[in-house]
Amino acid sequence: MTRGVDEEKRATLKRFAAAGAAAPFAALGGERGGDAGSDTRNAIAGYVAATPGAHFSKLRDDLQLGTGETQHHVERLLSEGTIVSRRDGDYRRFFPAERFSEFEQRALGYLRRSTPRGMVIALLRDPDATGADLADELGVSRATVSSHAAALDSAGLLSREDGYTLAEPETLLTLLVRYADSFDAGADALAADAAALISYDP
Repeated sequence: MTRGVDEEKRATLKRFAAAGAAAPFAALGGERGGDAGSDTRNAIAGYVAATPGAHFSKLRDDLQLGTGETQHHVERLLSEGTIVSRRDGDYRRFFPAERFSEFEQRALGYLRRSTPRGMVIALLRDPDATGADLADELGVSRATVSSHAAALDSAGLLSREDGYTLAEPETLLTLLVRYADSFDAGADALAADAAALISYDP
């Protein structure tokens, strides 16, 4: 590994460790610096606080860590109770401990996937959108929309009884807005328009 790569990795770890320390919901296990291991664990905890629902490979790659290195520190954070994980199909997703409900964890897992996230955003903007509307909006086939809708339904995030109806849309909107920076431009745009999407009915 070259010196330049080493320095880039250290800068990335420091950035996420600082983000984690500043996040009100990040539990960093009381490690405030010291050896490289504690710095790495703080960075992982900070990353998970800023990007809840990220899976192992994304965490490893974004922090520029090796697979074994990531496994070692993640398992320690799990054993200490700093973070928790949940199996999501082929993925193992990570969350700050005691921060999210089971529904929110399931929701974040699906919001980390491009097409389901796009469907949720489109339905938040237009609750009457049909499968054909969603396919046009996302540039995917109607079969793709149906497949993802079935998965969202099984996860309890969507009902297909009468069109497509989001479960707990306020919660989904809150998650998308709060963590918009960790998603994509569609989430950023939604966050900018969020106030207009919240109805007030006294």
